[in-house]
Amino acid sequence: MALNLSKSRAVVVVGGGFAGLTTAFSLSHCQPRPPIILIEPRSRFVFLPLLYELLSGELRTWEVAPTYQSLLSDRGIVLVEDSASKIDTNSQYVITDSGLTIEYAQAVLATGSQSNDFGVVGVQEYAHRFQALEDVWLLKKKIQLLNTSNEKNKSFVIVGAGATGVELACKLSDLLESDIQIHLIELGDRLLPKGRSFNQEQVELALVQRGVSVHLRTRVVEIKKDCVELEKLDDEAPDNFALAHSVLLWTAGTKPVLPDLLPEKLLGGNRLPIDEHLHVRGFQNVLALGDAACNVDNPCASTAQVAMQQGHAAAKILMALRLGENPQPFEFRDAGEMLSLGVGAASITGLGLTVAGPLAFQIRRIAYLTRMPALSLGLRSAGAWLLGT
Repeated sequence: MALNLSKSRAVVVVGGGFAGLTTAFSLSHCQPRPPIILIEPRSRFVFLPLLYELLSGELRTWEVAPTYQSLLSDRGIVLVEDSASKIDTNSQYVITDSGLTIEYAQAVLATGSQSNDFGVVGVQEYAHRFQALEDVWLLKKKIQLLNTSNEKNKSFVIVGAGATGVELACKLSDLLESDIQIHLIELGDRLLPKGRSFNQEQVELALVQRGVSVHLRTRVVEIKKDCVELEKLDDEAPDNFALAHSVLLWTAGTKPVLPDLLPEKLLGGNRLPIDEHLHVRGFQNVLALGDAACNVDNPCASTAQVAMQQGHAAAKILMALRLGENPQPFEFRDAGEMLSLGVGAASITGLGLTVAGPLAFQIRRIAYLTRMPALSLGLRSAGAWLLGT
């Protein structure tokens, strides 16, 4: 079966995360507006930075994960609820998992990422993730079971002390009973290794206050059903030891998810090489954004902030090309870093602020809600929060 909009020169956006959805929305406001097709298998868009507040009950599902149908209604965007399995750049069409063939004039690849186990034995079998709505519901059940269990020596182990790991450690500490120990494992020698110095300091303070056991310079050797084998990286003699776990969360890294496309063009780690105009190098009619792409000359972090800015830029670049104009290169403008540090607390370096605590939590929440893909939804959510409804 084919969905043929080639005569009307459709833009096909593959992936409805931050980058893809922002691209589609931005294009829908352009004049003349091109035909827009969004390919996305999930029924809900998930605002990942607010999953922690969904876990703690500080926000509700409709605030964090609105349906694509509600977001796309009346925007003139065709939604195809499917996954792309192959991109044929010669014939210019996308093939979906269900066998649908969709022709394009321009394609935007924004397929996101998935957890990377780095080949560690036991990750697939025994580790839990925190990337989707289903992960939140499962973790809620685990928390409830542990809090009501008579089991002795209960413990939560979190692998990876980047933003996700430290935010989870703080939030879980506030949700779990005091007799449940939390361990945070990090291969590097610093918590939040890519974070701002102020936020690093606030993270360290928050974890100390909550009694979280931090293990720096520690490598995971193998994960088993009820314990994790670790290696402490000492300059003189590595020390192997094991930690029992009731639940283990894996937040140690991600890798891009890509359809079958130009394998000879892939970079190490399978990210697509792009130029300053977000084009996959060598292809003027294929753009790649977010976790799927990397500009080796000017790399950006894999964050929602980057993805959304790329989405806005991609729409402008596509329209310039369609109108025969010279597009402006993408330039990332760093707006800072915001972290959740437990129930009702956060840390912010950016937005002209350096602040931590309850005020930072309120600012972070409003800042994210007003950045929801549909502004009206963000304002509705912010209003519900302010009115306590």
